[in-house]
Amino acid sequence: MSGQEIVFTLLGVVAVGAGIMVVTTRRLVHAALWLVLSFGALAGGYLVLTAEFVAWVQVLIYVGAVVVLLLFGIMLTRAPIGDSADLDSGNRWAAAAVAVATAVVLVTVMVMGFRDERMPLRAGGGSASALGAGVFRTWVLPFEVLSVLLLASLVGAIVLSRTDIGSRRPGGSRRSNGSGRPGRGKGRG
Repeated sequence: MSGQEIVFTLLGVVAVGAGIMVVTTRRLVHAALWLVLSFGALAGGYLVLTAEFVAWVQVLIYVGAVVVLLLFGIMLTRAPIGDSADLDSGNRWAAAAVAVATAVVLVTVMVMGFRDERMPLRAGGGSASALGAGVFRTWVLPFEVLSVLLLASLVGAIVLSRTDIGSRRPGGSRRSNGSGRPGRGKGRG
């Protein structure tokens, strides 16, 4: 094994171990911190594979934004910070069996499909210019469809989260602007 393969394997072990700790710890804040370690190990794996741009996106978006959002969600919802017995659903052994079976199937498929295949790493393969060229030359239509889908889901989330849309006045009737249609009241403004 080369040095790159050893480092990649160690980072993979760290990422999987931290991922297991995310789902087994009983403290939400500790789970978020284990998630940071798992995402950091994934970013290190991307660096070993010479995908520097993807590694920095992993650090900035996932480690920086998603984990901070998760921690703010914990703080704002007043979720319990200490041990929480209600986080255990009692299906621990069934979940472990499904996880192990899924891992065995995935590893078997990967080993059978790519048994002796090797892909040489070349510098710059994951750089921003190579990634941009691949996305905007080959994959521009799926990229745009995905952006429209994300925009639609964002608008849908805003509509679902707003409580004042379609709300009624305490008397049971909607506000009217004098024209028989619901509105802000008489006049504009």
